[in-house]
Amino acid sequence: MSKQGGKTPGKTGEPNEPKIPAGGWGSLKEVGTILLKERVPFEGAQLLTHQNKPDGYMCVSCAWAKPAHPHPAEFCESGAKATAWEVTSKHIGADFFQRHTLRELETWHDHELEAAGRLTVPMRYDGALDRYVEITWERAFAEIGAELRKMDPKNVVFYSSGRASLETSYMYQLLARMYGNNNLPDSSNMCHESTSVALPKTIGVPIGTVVLDDFDHTDCIFFFGQNVGVNSPRMLHQLQDARKRGVPIVTFNPLRERGLVSFVNPQSPTEMLTGHETVISTQYHQVKAGGDTAALMGMCKAVLEADARAVAEGGPRAVDADFIAEHCHGFDGFAAAVGARGWDEIEREAGLTQAQMEQAAGTYIRARSVIGVYGMGLTQHRNGVQNVQMLVNLLLLRGNIGKPGAGICPVRGHSNVQGQRTVGITEKPELAPLDKLKELYGFEPPRDKGMNTVEACEAIRAGKVQALISLGGNLVRAVPEHGLMDAAWRALPLTVQISTKLNRSHLVHGRTAYVLPCLGRIEIDRQAGGEQAVSVEDSTGCMHGSRGRAEPAADTLLSEPAIVAGIAKAALDPNPKVDWDAWVADYAKVRDAIAATYPEIFHEFNDRMWTPGGFRKPVAAAKREWKTPTGKANFTVPDTLSADPDMPVPADALRLFTVRSDGQFNTTIYSLEDRFRGVQDRKVLLMAGADMARLGLADGDIVTASTAVDDGVTRTVEGLRVVEYGVPAGCVAGYYPECNPLIPLWHYAKESKVPAAKSIAVRVERTGGPDRPLH
Repeated sequence: MSKQGGKTPGKTGEPNEPKIPAGGWGSLKEVGTILLKERVPFEGAQLLTHQNKPDGYMCVSCAWAKPAHPHPAEFCESGAKATAWEVTSKHIGADFFQRHTLRELETWHDHELEAAGRLTVPMRYDGALDRYVEITWERAFAEIGAELRKMDPKNVVFYSSGRASLETSYMYQLLARMYGNNNLPDSSNMCHESTSVALPKTIGVPIGTVVLDDFDHTDCIFFFGQNVGVNSPRMLHQLQDARKRGVPIVTFNPLRERGLVSFVNPQSPTEMLTGHETVISTQYHQVKAGGDTAALMGMCKAVLEADARAVAEGGPRAVDADFIAEHCHGFDGFAAAVGARGWDEIEREAGLTQAQMEQAAGTYIRARSVIGVYGMGLTQHRNGVQNVQMLVNLLLLRGNIGKPGAGICPVRGHSNVQGQRTVGITEKPELAPLDKLKELYGFEPPRDKGMNTVEACEAIRAGKVQALISLGGNLVRAVPEHGLMDAAWRALPLTVQISTKLNRSHLVHGRTAYVLPCLGRIEIDRQAGGEQAVSVEDSTGCMHGSRGRAEPAADTLLSEPAIVAGIAKAALDPNPKVDWDAWVADYAKVRDAIAATYPEIFHEFNDRMWTPGGFRKPVAAAKREWKTPTGKANFTVPDTLSADPDMPVPADALRLFTVRSDGQFNTTIYSLEDRFRGVQDRKVLLMAGADMARLGLADGDIVTASTAVDDGVTRTVEGLRVVEYGVPAGCVAGYYPECNPLIPLWHYAKESKVPAAKSIAVRVERTGGPDRPLH
């Protein structure tokens, strides 16, 4: 039997979590292993030298910023895995489906599906055979177009994951709007939509204000709910440099994540030979899942109390009174609300002591320029929008937005998910330049609101969606409520998947289904106008050119722009102002169109796309220009400190929050292990020893988790193994997407509708174990 969490199953006691640092020899070993596994040890290693480099390709994994002066190896372990996964020598042709029916493939693990290799030919589902069969590109486009022409445009959904380029995304949103809808949900709806809702109301922009240079000038960094070692490991270089300057890093996170504890730089021969570790977090506060608003409230309370003492004693202010007077609205109301909250309530909801929050606040007060970094640990809650706004409140107290070394830094996941929004992928018509599209292309864009991801799922369940076109991604696996959603997907009249690899969404499909295999970003894209390049936007709002370096997996593949154009030409009437073929032949013409649509952001796009470090789009708040209704940065008062007032946790239940491993990127599972947590099998629940004892569980027990709500729907995940771990009492961690079936579709963030995957009330029932019989 394998060990879990560094302990022998069947024993209880103090958790024995791995103490390995992020990076180091473990990272190098992982890179070598994935290159060998994908059978590209030499080609892959050579490709990695071009990753995130000027005139190279931008990583298809995370969206972290790309420096103007890159390291010799400007990639991380996660990025190397993503590259090897995409350029694998293992391929899937039509013969694969002659050997395997879809019913058989449904029994495969998600990891096995993607590990089978790259899709290479267009295919259509044959129900009589229960197989995909090869089809020509011409016939696929003609059939898809004919189906779409028969449908009500309002009932067709155009989903996109976050990896498609700016060029493809622009063409895709134009296709949807010329077809007749704003049904353009994307992966932002699943993660950082809470950011896109919270920040415009508070500081007037939908994205962060920080760029890489700010990390060179900061004197304090705060982390909230973001696992840098797994989700954006290249940021560790900025964090290590900051720590070497003596910059304190304060972390609030339910788990002690290794990347936020210590780091050995694989690019430093000295560190690799000596094993010298850089301590990343100088304070680490294990906040309860969902306790972030309370923790931030506690810090704000400590800052305001320190300011009151300073005023009374005639000392230096703890708040930036001049900044607040000139730039902020709503301070007095916020300060009064903070004063009305007692420490007992704050401690209870945060899972931290007053002393811990005062310690963090003291570090904050002593710093001149502070960066607030956060991830989905803030956004994927019922009060996700409020969580983000509370972080803004903290930063505004000392003027930490709009000056060097300071600002708010949401860390995006997919490599161009932010850029897709920039060029029009949005279900919200008020965020799209509809009048400009009308002027440029001579059609009347739809003005009614489209569906976001949750709304699209609700409409699919209700039988209202006639077709789902998916530009990348694995939406069937990414969404909540699998028990109800899987049957609804199968009732869809039409599904079209534009993909590089086989995944669950190809198996749980509509009655008529097509798989359209595309080139990956790393591959050379040859069109009539020559080899093409594309562009992406990183988390800091900087645009980068990307040029493929690998030979395509097959000569039967089409590029994403070519596939979008093929569907558009088949589904739409000709428009003399849109030359889809010309755009496919030369992507520079698409960039010219983007520049014409968004001149403030993309003027001289083709000339600037290879700027080292990228060119940044205007971010008014970074210059202390507040494009809000008040004309100022706004303090906001939280409605509640409760983690989730709409899904309380019964006394016999726990609060589940989902996590990712070092062996995955979103729904893509590179391996079943998680070396940072000592886990060899992802079907686990990480639980505090005290909770295990309270519930009569032991390390290694097999359990079933069920959602602790009474809404007439049974939601369970079976066969989970309990692992004793350093989790806050009352909380339990499980892996995404394995635990997604436990998330009710209705359980999402207020205002943003982001699924609240970080706060789910669950009961855990023992069903077996290695050493103890059931009673």
